[in-house]
Amino acid sequence: MANSVGLHEPVEWLNPDVIDRHRAITSLQEELEAVDWYDQRVAATSDESLAEVLAHNRDEEKEHAAMTLEWLRRRDPAFDLVLRTYLFTGAPIIEVEHEVEGEGGGAGASQSRAGDGSLGIGSLRETH
Repeated sequence: MANSVGLHEPVEWLNPDVIDRHRAITSLQEELEAVDWYDQRVAATSDESLAEVLAHNRDEEKEHAAMTLEWLRRRDPAFDLVLRTYLFTGAPIIEVEHEVEGEGGGAGASQSRAGDGSLGIGSLRETH
């Protein structure tokens, strides 16, 4: 494999899973950078038709970034847990962090979050 920008260890020391995650992370960085570039171009142009094309291209890059992030999530259980904790909540982000860490934020408090993909609420069904 050609040496990828950003590898910090000799490639021969890295297993294929690490190399693939590196590829995905590098791709995610590139997709997000492209979103930023398109945002700037949309803001800078005075041509409405060009702005529409550029905005479309920007949104395609967002789709690519989301797909790559999902690929990473599926292969990293710790990342999966963190993403499930912070994404798609309506609460302020820092409040979510405080809830996960507990009032004291002590070591291991973040493990109190359910690891089964639930929100840790439990069943809403009544049991008799």
